[in-house]
Amino acid sequence: MAKIFVLDTNIILHDHQAIKRFQENDLVIPIAVIEELDKFKKGNDALSYNARAFMRDINKLTDKREFGPQGISLGKRLGSIKIEPNHPFTPEFADLFKDDTQDHRILSTALWVREQNPGRFVALVTKDINLRLKAKAVGMPAQDYQAGRVDDEHLYDLEREVMFVDAEPQVIQQLAFGQDNCIDWKEVSQKEPKPNQLYKFDLGGSTICGRYDDKRNKVVLVRTKEAYGIRPRNDEQRFAMDACLNPAIPLVSLTGGAGTGKTLIALAAALEQEKDFDQIILSRPTVVLGGQDIGFLPGDQRSKMSPYVQPLMDNLDVIKRCFKPGSKQALKIEAMLKDEKLLISPLAYIRGRSLGKVYFIVDEAQNLTPHEVKTIITRAGEGTKMVFTGDIFQIDQPYLDQWSNGLTHLGEKMNGQPLFQHIFLRKGERSELSDIAAKLL
Repeated sequence: MAKIFVLDTNIILHDHQAIKRFQENDLVIPIAVIEELDKFKKGNDALSYNARAFMRDINKLTDKREFGPQGISLGKRLGSIKIEPNHPFTPEFADLFKDDTQDHRILSTALWVREQNPGRFVALVTKDINLRLKAKAVGMPAQDYQAGRVDDEHLYDLEREVMFVDAEPQVIQQLAFGQDNCIDWKEVSQKEPKPNQLYKFDLGGSTICGRYDDKRNKVVLVRTKEAYGIRPRNDEQRFAMDACLNPAIPLVSLTGGAGTGKTLIALAAALEQEKDFDQIILSRPTVVLGGQDIGFLPGDQRSKMSPYVQPLMDNLDVIKRCFKPGSKQALKIEAMLKDEKLLISPLAYIRGRSLGKVYFIVDEAQNLTPHEVKTIITRAGEGTKMVFTGDIFQIDQPYLDQWSNGLTHLGEKMNGQPLFQHIFLRKGERSELSDIAAKLL
């Protein structure tokens, strides 16, 4: 017998097509969810987009039809959907949940649905951990939404993308000091590696880094490259700098903890290649309070974005301090900011644009949904390079976690594509104090 799932508001806000992902099982949407979605219908962010898209889908589904006691079919090989009015708690739980909140209305409706269907499995589906705990406390099965969630094995693969290979010394020497600085992939692997597979080799106590180039069918040497005064301090930063400077890799993902140099390397590489691009755009998600858009802040676009992009400006100051005040490089950065060749732009305004010959850096990308990441990447025109940076264990969005955020989704879906490279930066380089605090606190 088909199961019944009662959906919370955050499921719709996370994925407006969620109602099509429960196979033959039936769905119930409490009227409290519709009331909450109404608050999100205005705005330019992903939550507002999902709220509007869901409303349009439901309206189309119910055109000239009533829900009725059995609901409306979602389509072939799918179950039915029904919008259920609010139902109060039974006397058994009335004193337990005295506050009249939307969460409590959703939970009480889920309990009512279970009582009306004694022979069927009924569960509440929500991404709200607190609501799941409340449901379990009263004996109501509660589950997280699993669609689009990256499993743990893939998640840990993103941190283990570098392979340590124990090759013959003469092979490593050929890679490090040979005329072409490359070796046949068969020297390091029994089967052909995926594009841009990263390698580390030990040669007399020093580390030699390599990357599989699928176009040359060779493992090539990854050199230590400097960009606009910034020089890598460890092997992972060496890989990251190489990827950000490589024109053959237009999509790069850099993940790691605080102080590992993700944003600094991306920005330095962009400045080093500024002649190859019409514009360098820096942006990051604007995680605001109360569901308000940045439009409620005073001032023009630059003033509105200033509180959110200050970390990007801090990285720019680090690069400027590599040069003397008044130097050619420092003046060039100031001129680029003035002429908007180096531009800070809110992500909320990216929809509908076409970005040609742009070096686009998206910082704190772990706060993006998979849909938002897709929206950004599909804006890329000819000659555009995109670099996403972030820490998947430091998420500020209430409906995302380390398994379901856009940055994790990007690494899992694009893994093995020739146009993409992901690097996980392990070691903090901000300061000794920052590094030890990240480890111990």
